[in-house]
Amino acid sequence: MAVTFPRSAESSPAESPPAGSPRAESAPAAPVAVAPDAVSPRRVTAIVLVLSLAVFMASLDLFIVNLAFPYIGHDFSGTSLSSLSWVLNGYTIVLAAVLVPAGRWADRVGRRRLFVGGLIAFSFGSLLCGLAPDVLALIGARVIQAIGAGLMVPASLSLLLASVPGPARARAIGTWSALGALGAALGPVIGGGLVQLDWRWVFWINLPVGLAGVLLAARVVPESKDEHLRGRPDLAGAGLLAAAVGLLAFALVKAPDWGWGSVRFGGLLLAAVACGAAMVFRSQRHHSPVIELGLLRSRGFSGTFAASILYYAGFGAFVLNSVEFLTGEWHYSAVRAGLAIGPGPLMVLPFARLVAPRLAARIGGAGRVAVIGCLVNAASQLLWLSQMQAHPAYLTHLLPAQLLGGAGVGLAIPSLLSAGSAALPPDRFGTGSGVLNMARQVGTVLGVAGLVAILARASAVDPLLTYQHGTLLIVAFFAAGGLVAAILLTRRAAAAASPAGPAAGEAP
Repeated sequence: MAVTFPRSAESSPAESPPAGSPRAESAPAAPVAVAPDAVSPRRVTAIVLVLSLAVFMASLDLFIVNLAFPYIGHDFSGTSLSSLSWVLNGYTIVLAAVLVPAGRWADRVGRRRLFVGGLIAFSFGSLLCGLAPDVLALIGARVIQAIGAGLMVPASLSLLLASVPGPARARAIGTWSALGALGAALGPVIGGGLVQLDWRWVFWINLPVGLAGVLLAARVVPESKDEHLRGRPDLAGAGLLAAAVGLLAFALVKAPDWGWGSVRFGGLLLAAVACGAAMVFRSQRHHSPVIELGLLRSRGFSGTFAASILYYAGFGAFVLNSVEFLTGEWHYSAVRAGLAIGPGPLMVLPFARLVAPRLAARIGGAGRVAVIGCLVNAASQLLWLSQMQAHPAYLTHLLPAQLLGGAGVGLAIPSLLSAGSAALPPDRFGTGSGVLNMARQVGTVLGVAGLVAILARASAVDPLLTYQHGTLLIVAFFAAGGLVAAILLTRRAAAAASPAGPAAGEAP
């Protein structure tokens, strides 16, 4: 893996391929222009902030449109809710399908190059969204946005892992993942304010942020890539993987309309499995597969993948359920609902940056902190379930659960990411981060689809009962994520993910 800082090249010893790599015996060592440990703390801070900007923007746009739907529908009269839903679903499906191939491509062509390219595509898509003359054009622009996000998110995490020195990596991961969670949770908050001006500002707000990100990335973020990759990449395998994830996401999105036992839902699942099996078959035989299957043999990596799907299913359903309850049951305006959700996200960053790394060092690994975070989130929803009522009582009933839930998010998300990153060899940062981020998106789609299926059967006699059933679903997802993390991520070896153990991405 080579790391190059513009205009500040210094020589350092060559880095050999990681132990156990299929190229460890035959590939020549790659020169490293500047050792990551030589990066100044000020530069580390700048790198982390620039790279965290990407995941914040991508997560923000996943949920920011929720409160804009009524305003978009008013502008484009005659548009059905089913058509409007594809403004969200199209973004989610394309993003999930692009992440892993993009991570592999970043390892090959250069992570900063792909990061900047993704930011440009995302910003251009945002511009087109704001200019869209109809819903069809808006959905098409959202697809461009999703492609840009799919390029920049795995590249941003792999750049962070490659550029930040080992001792600072745990806190950097905490910042990166916390800002991603913050973006998702603040989506309704920011969206509720911007739609008061014009719903198009929901997308135009990305333009100055994206431009600043491009300029800063070119100035402060070092380039890195896997110098050992040889031969042409497996483009057919990348296409099969994108098709498998896209078909799965599409099936989950349409399940509430078609029915979970319908022939069309089952057919899409079978098609997704077939594409995935074909990708695995090619990966076993191709010299440069889209996913090296050895990654999935790691207990820590595969455990993080499974736990992340379940956790983000709960998280995605939680955000949507909060918005729907406040606007539907308590009849809050878009602005008021956004402000009511706001205190929870404010808890995320301090718990992710300060509490989670220290707790991981004290109790023996990030995996154990992830279990605690999942259980805290489940407990927060059980608390809310016990207090839920039709009459608004925000300060005494909802706010305590929101604050506890924000603390759980700050503990769970960076700890899951640390546990998974610790299992990655340095030359697979891009591919591995793409897989982990794909788990986030598939989980979000699963949770939202499950919640929509419940809300679609709302009782006219007792609508509160519907939201209670949705909350129970969220509790089940969080608890299941905690159980998987407890089984697969809490061995003593998982201490490598904590600040006390080897840095993420380094051998224990």
